[in-house]
Amino acid sequence: MRPEQIALTLYTLRDHCQDVTSLRSTLKKVKEIGYLAIQVSGVGVQDSKVIRELADEEGLIICATHEPSHKILEEPLEVVERLNILGCKHTAFPHPGSYAIDSMEACLVLANKLESAGKILRDGGKQLSYHNHELEFVRYANKSILELILTNTDSKFLQAELDTFWVQKGGEDPVEWCRKMKGRLPLLHLKDYVVTLEREILFGEVGTGSLNWDAIIREADEAGCEWFIVEQDTSTRDSFESIKMSFDFLMQKAEAQNQ
Repeated sequence: MRPEQIALTLYTLRDHCQDVTSLRSTLKKVKEIGYLAIQVSGVGVQDSKVIRELADEEGLIICATHEPSHKILEEPLEVVERLNILGCKHTAFPHPGSYAIDSMEACLVLANKLESAGKILRDGGKQLSYHNHELEFVRYANKSILELILTNTDSKFLQAELDTFWVQKGGEDPVEWCRKMKGRLPLLHLKDYVVTLEREILFGEVGTGSLNWDAIIREADEAGCEWFIVEQDTSTRDSFESIKMSFDFLMQKAEAQNQ
């Protein structure tokens, strides 16, 4: 992991990105913290040209997006057009949404739709990945939903955007999953898994929880990860403080790794 590969998904700051004024202010703060790249997700501003202009003002690369599930599957050419405007190669399927995954057969239907959409994106010079939550670790015939989707799609057309927290929450090992995704992991969502004395499970700043970051980063590097994207769905402190804590931790790791 190199310092310039550390990015932030704006979903983390979604409450601070709901209009042009707040988005401009937020991107300025993100750049001041030290991030060089962002993932567009959860922002209230829908105009792709405006988002690109605001990112360019701060010298921020748009490394990826999340697009609505139905948009990716039903209107992939529009997704290609949006990514072209944003100057961005990657997008990720964020959640099954209204698409059924309640049986093996349903998962295979979804896999087919994802592969078809991914082919159209690839033909347009873009790359589709799949973002997991914990529900993708429900198992049918001893295979998780995520395994069913990924083993029944061509890796050229569907790659993985693993989320470290949700892999752990689903009862699996993020380190092992990074290892399994070698050659298929362009994007990685990084957030920590925090367990309190009251047995609560919280989203944590990277480096504040129980995940093995040295091993995760090592295996993600080996897998060919392009972007290490900080995400924190909720925080017990100010969100900007949280993203700085995660950035500082990852920068320390990156600098030590690249000495």
